[in-house]
Amino acid sequence: MSYKYLIIGNSAGGIGAAEAIRSVDSEGSLAILSDEPYVAYSRPMITHLLTGQASFNNMVYRSSDFYTENRIETLLGKKVAKLQPSENKVTLDSGEELTYEKLLLATGGTPFIPKMNGLQKKGVHTFTTIRDAEEIRGKIEQQKISEVVVLGGGLIGLLTAEALVTMGLKVTVVELLDRVLGPLLDPKASAMVREVVERNGIQVITGHTVTEVLGKEEVTGVQLDDGRWLPCKLFVVAVGVAPNAGLAREAGLKVNRGIAVNTRMETSVPNIYACGDCAELLDFLAGNSRAIPIWPAAYVSGMVAGSNMAESPKEYDGGVGMNSLHLFGFPVISFGKVNPTDAEGCEVLSRLDEGRGVYRKIVLSGNQVVGAVLVEDIDRAGILLGLMRRKVDVSGVKEALVQEDLGLVNLPKAVRSRMFEMSVKNNIAK
Repeated sequence: MSYKYLIIGNSAGGIGAAEAIRSVDSEGSLAILSDEPYVAYSRPMITHLLTGQASFNNMVYRSSDFYTENRIETLLGKKVAKLQPSENKVTLDSGEELTYEKLLLATGGTPFIPKMNGLQKKGVHTFTTIRDAEEIRGKIEQQKISEVVVLGGGLIGLLTAEALVTMGLKVTVVELLDRVLGPLLDPKASAMVREVVERNGIQVITGHTVTEVLGKEEVTGVQLDDGRWLPCKLFVVAVGVAPNAGLAREAGLKVNRGIAVNTRMETSVPNIYACGDCAELLDFLAGNSRAIPIWPAAYVSGMVAGSNMAESPKEYDGGVGMNSLHLFGFPVISFGKVNPTDAEGCEVLSRLDEGRGVYRKIVLSGNQVVGAVLVEDIDRAGILLGLMRRKVDVSGVKEALVQEDLGLVNLPKAVRSRMFEMSVKNNIAK
């Protein structure tokens, strides 16, 4: 088969690209290929699928009608074996060959699995897809599992642990760093999250990792680097994800940690684009490109890629690392630089209400917001993010930034006008 546009990947980036293509070109042949057999679904909701709080239908955000109405051919449940850029060709593991005029790699991330002995045993799982959730749920129900060890105290690990403890299991989280959510939160916010996690029955072990999975053919426990042995029949590796860039690397595209792209989402090879978690996107705060594995960045970079594939020039104006967590009803948001070093010379503003469990931390550099952590009271995150993106001088309103009632009305007229002007300018540019 031959297509004008071929998209590999059926999640946020791929969908954003398809929508952008169809907004420009309603006729060109377009196909989305994915190794999963499902229409587009919300990956963050797989924890709810695991617990039974949601069905697959609740997770779908683009139904089969979307593909039909937009004349998108779906090639689902098919795996790519090789890219051949010199021939504009993609070969599937079935041997089938597809050709294209424009190709988008929206292959997302792949679970990062640290080296350790015994990973081949039954009962070892990752947790990023529907299949992972179904396999774990099936094992729990069939084998009456009661004890689980989760490796990883980051976003994926803690959300996995929350789902499992909700199902009535005894859960232990093992994290190599000295605190949970270490790269995403500062020590104070991390300690507040850990308190909530432990209060809800999850044991947390920090400063250690798993060195071996124990058992003959099936998991019976794990051994830590200090020699301790934790019994379990289910071991979930939820350390995080890495850019799924293997196909691109093997095909000769420039790949660093992720696939290298410019602001038009073009790779080093003509007519091949990349977006989302598999690519290295512009970080507007740092001024360089890096992996930004979050849904909004994937969708927006996909839209930019799709527009350029359809020859409607667009540029990606940059994203920033932003993480949102709602754990046991306890909301936390962080973005930008949250753990500045002394050498960076940043100014830190903070406000803590111990009684209510509310914490706000704003990091400034040159009188501009460069990072923030909000715990429990997160309603004003959008204002702070807007100030950061627009590089607004906040020298006259610093104390207002950490107040719970922060709003645009609380900011001086000059600051409000600046944000409005930048918003209009950005919308016109787009």
